[in-house]
Amino acid sequence: MTANPTNAPASQGRIALLGAPIEVGASRRGALMGPAGLRTAGLVGVLESLGYAVEDHGDILPRDLAPVGGPAPENARFYNEIAAWMRALSARAYALARTGATPIFLGGDHSLSMGSVNGVARHWQEQGRKLFVLWLDAHADFNMPAISPSGNMHGMSSAFLCGEAGLDDLLGSEPRASITPEQLSLFGIRSVDPLEKAAVKARGVDVADMRAIDEHGVGVLIRQVIEKVRAADGVLHVSFDVDFIDPPLAPGVGTTVPGGATYREAHLVMELLHDSGLVRSMDIVELNPFLDDRGQTARLAVELAGSLFGQQITDRQTPSNAIGAA
Repeated sequence: MTANPTNAPASQGRIALLGAPIEVGASRRGALMGPAGLRTAGLVGVLESLGYAVEDHGDILPRDLAPVGGPAPENARFYNEIAAWMRALSARAYALARTGATPIFLGGDHSLSMGSVNGVARHWQEQGRKLFVLWLDAHADFNMPAISPSGNMHGMSSAFLCGEAGLDDLLGSEPRASITPEQLSLFGIRSVDPLEKAAVKARGVDVADMRAIDEHGVGVLIRQVIEKVRAADGVLHVSFDVDFIDPPLAPGVGTTVPGGATYREAHLVMELLHDSGLVRSMDIVELNPFLDDRGQTARLAVELAGSLFGQQITDRQTPSNAIGAA
C-alpha cells in the first residue's frame, strides 16, 4: 500500500501512543511483549509517513502502579493487580484524550480496555459526545465474574465497559464512565460462552458475527456501525484484538479461533473506518510475540493501523480528507 500523507485530518494530526504491557488478564503469558513488538514492526514510522505527529509516551510499568489490596471478587483472577493497571491506565487515557491527540493504546491483553476506553469515554462525556466502541474480536468479552467459565478478566472487558456488575470497585476513586450496550458493536466474533451469549442478547448489543459477515460482507456491516455513530453525532473507539484475524494470517495470539477475517476484509474495515472520519482512539491488544512467526502478526497489525489512519492504494475523496473530521 502507498502512503498518502494528505489524508491526515486536521483534528487528528497528532497521535499519542501509550503501551500497557499487561498479561495477567489472559490465560497465556507473553502479551506483555506486545507494545515492543508493535514498535519493532514499525508502527511509529508508518503513522509518521501518513503525516501524523506521533508522540510516544512509552509504557506504563509495574513500578508506576499504586498497589491495590483488600478482598477481591470471586472468579476474577488477578483482580487486584489488574485493578492497579486499570486505575493508572484510565487516568492516563483521560489525560491523553484531553490534549486533542488521538490515543492508541498498545497491549497487552484485552483487559486493558477497561481502563483505556473508560478514560476516553470520560473525556467525551465531558464534551457532550457519545463514545461508541467497535469491538473487533473473535470473542464477545461480555463475561462477568458470576458467569465466566475461566475467571480470566480479559473476557470481561466489554461487559465492564457497559456498566455490568461484579467488578464495581475496579477503578477505585477513578471515575467510571460507562457506555450503554447500544454504544457497543461486537464485530467478527465466533467464540461466545453460553451464559455470555444470553447476556449479550438480553442487553441488545449489536453483533456482527462471522456468519453475518459471510452472508452480507464486511462493507455493508461496518457501514451500519458507522451510520449508527454518525446518527448520534458520536465518536468511535476501535478496540482491535488481533485474534479478529484468521489464525494463519495472525498466529501471534494466545486465543486463536479458526475462521476469522481475511487480509482484505480486515483492511477494508479499517479503510472504511478511516473514510468515516469518526475514529478518535484505538486499542491494539493480545499480540503475543512469543507465539508469533517471525513478526508476521505484528507487521499485519501495523499495516491495519496504517489503513485505519489513512494509508490507501489510490487517493479517494472521503469525509476525512475533504472537510475534516467532525
